[in-house]
Amino acid sequence: MSTVALPRTPSLRLDGRRALVTGAGRGIGLAAAAALAQAGAHVTLMARTASEIEAAAAAIVAEGGSADALALDVADPATMRDALAAREVFDILVNNAGTNRPASFVDVTVEDFDAVLGLNVRSAFFVAQAVARRLIEAGRPGSIINMSSQMGHVGGARRTVYCASKHAIEGLTKAMAIDLAPHRIRVNSLCPTFIETPMTKPFFESPTFRNDVLAKIKLGRVGQVEDLMGMIVLLAGDAAALMTGSSTVIDGGWTAE
Repeated sequence: MSTVALPRTPSLRLDGRRALVTGAGRGIGLAAAAALAQAGAHVTLMARTASEIEAAAAAIVAEGGSADALALDVADPATMRDALAAREVFDILVNNAGTNRPASFVDVTVEDFDAVLGLNVRSAFFVAQAVARRLIEAGRPGSIINMSSQMGHVGGARRTVYCASKHAIEGLTKAMAIDLAPHRIRVNSLCPTFIETPMTKPFFESPTFRNDVLAKIKLGRVGQVEDLMGMIVLLAGDAAALMTGSSTVIDGGWTAE
């Protein structure tokens, strides 16, 4: 009797790969850094606050992982580009740095508009460009994960600017994927619902806001950073080798209706 050759599930391990996570000091960025390190990658945590990312990197190392910190403001493309040029090529980017300034559409200020679009779109664009250029120069494949949101697929009250920024990230992801596919660089977006983080904590202090959110999440609970970690590892590695230009929504059913 002939032996059947069974296919093998691609590994979720990331040993030997280098990852860069922006906005890595806390919340989703910290979770992304921890997930990638636990899967075997060396992780560089980038954020403006040196103390936060240094403490986070030390915690990863204490658990047996490999990590270092890079204190940098992604809003300064020239400085950021020079800093990345001085380091080894990154195989993985989690493009996570972002912000939100909720306000009714008629109350949005020019300052708030520029701050949200500047960090969520402009900075994300040029970080990804810097990482992609280095990969192309080195002739290496890579994975870029743009942190988007369910608000990149729907609208939301008091979130006109944030929604605009995340819809932009969705379009950017698809166009990047087309441009970078010939270089074997995959680009995908991750779109969470509301996740309990230091950034969202003030919102959830309002019972009305919390109840409104829970009414739309069909699974009946607010997201935790752990809900995103497995998908980040999947998108970063070989198990998602044929995924590019895709949007992965982790929203507890918010956008299902």
